[in-house]
Amino acid sequence: MKRTLIVVDMQNDFIDGSLGTPEAVAIVGKVKQKINEYKERGDEVIFTRDTHGEDYLDTPEGKKLPVVHCVKGTDGWQISEKLDASDCDIIDKPSFGWTKWNERSFESIELVGLCTDICVVSNALILKALFPDAEITVDASCCAGVTPVTHSAALATMKMCQINVIGD
Repeated sequence: MKRTLIVVDMQNDFIDGSLGTPEAVAIVGKVKQKINEYKERGDEVIFTRDTHGEDYLDTPEGKKLPVVHCVKGTDGWQISEKLDASDCDIIDKPSFGWTKWNERSFESIELVGLCTDICVVSNALILKALFPDAEITVDASCCAGVTPVTHSAALATMKMCQINVIGD
């Protein structure tokens, strides 16, 4: 069975940059371990990267979240150097959820990363809709939300949509 790990937005701005949180910092080691496990088995690892332009504050998202983050080419946009993204696909996505997952095929998907309550849940639900027969899992111990309360709410939403949630 083809197993895929999707590492969502483990970027400097979300870990310890402009939108960083202590919870995000705390999961980096666990995410690193998960990536290593997948790579050691020869499974696929895909990273997503939230990607904005210099005009971020003028966009609909920027008007609702007026904190400049993940501007393409900046240090905050980069995937944490503590994580090994070598030999992995990196998807630059302009919004919460990437809408082109259907250009790929999946059998078993596990998601980890940031933020549980925005980009992880968005991508998990898109993947569930596109691949209803795929086994989709989110490891809560390798995710962090904007707040612990909204992290828990997103996990509950995913469980209700028949996404496996482990590590919570």
